[in-house]
Amino acid sequence: GLRRVDGLRRVDGLRRGDGVPVIVVLGEALVDLVAVAPGAAAGYRALAGGGPMNTAVGLARLGSAAAFAGRLSTDAFGALLAAHLAGDGVDLGQAARTELPTTLAVVDLGPGGDAAYTFYTEGTSASDVASPFPGALADVTAVHTGSLAIALEPSATTVEAVLARERGRRLISLDPNVRPALIGDRDTYLARLDRLVAAADVVKVSVEDLAWLHPGVAAEDVASAWLDRGPALVVVTAGEHGAVGRTAAERVVVPALDVDVVDTIGAGDTFTAGLLAWLDHEDRLERAAVVSLTADDLERALAFAATAAALTCTRAGADPPRRAEVEARLG
Repeated sequence: GLRRVDGLRRVDGLRRGDGVPVIVVLGEALVDLVAVAPGAAAGYRALAGGGPMNTAVGLARLGSAAAFAGRLSTDAFGALLAAHLAGDGVDLGQAARTELPTTLAVVDLGPGGDAAYTFYTEGTSASDVASPFPGALADVTAVHTGSLAIALEPSATTVEAVLARERGRRLISLDPNVRPALIGDRDTYLARLDRLVAAADVVKVSVEDLAWLHPGVAAEDVASAWLDRGPALVVVTAGEHGAVGRTAAERVVVPALDVDVVDTIGAGDTFTAGLLAWLDHEDRLERAAVVSLTADDLERALAFAATAAALTCTRAGADPPRRAEVEARLG
């Protein structure tokens, strides 16, 4: 099942049970209609997007075996998304097809490249996800989820059930990637997120997410509280201000790379992919190994993730880098 491409690990036939760690990404794929330039007059172009899909593609490009477990529409946009995932080597054996139209996000850009999203989700593909495995992928080592999949029903209920089922059996990774405009009842969402955080081993969250989730509370205070709930590692990202990683024993801060930003689309998703890909590459894709990360380990993991995220910001749309690009930048 293993072959080498440009010195990187690639995987064929993930369901053969050949011992290759597989990271299953559970969540949505959607189409970003991205403004060509700040202001809508220039028009929009259709790009593959969705936080979980971006993470799956990022993982594959960074040399990890990734499988996407979400629903893809049978419409033309769904075909575009399937081709995008498969083109980067993401396994689609866990993906379900649906007659529902593809979810859309209209992405307008500010002068500094910051992205503002308007979502069209009602009755679309992102509102549901399949409950993946067990058994279909013999070597599933980790499950990652977040974003719209934990905000929309019935997908949120499905995701919570999967995490409850897999807790303690596989590494669980969570990136809330909060989209306030899509959250119905705030209290319901916060209660669910609290349960998901408690079920997770690795949580990556942005300062923007935390400002909405816990207004007026310092981000690191929330990270500390979350660590006490169950995760082995909580990482708080702050864009150009870098990232902080916390385990029970260690606290590490890494700066962001100084790059020319085209836009920030997919940067957070790529950070998550970079973190998980580093753990995979270092054979640390299990809770006990994450718990035992040294300060030096954590610094290297966060530097790898931050570099991958920064490189994504240098090009339009969610376009994660390859491992060789990240390693070249790290020196």
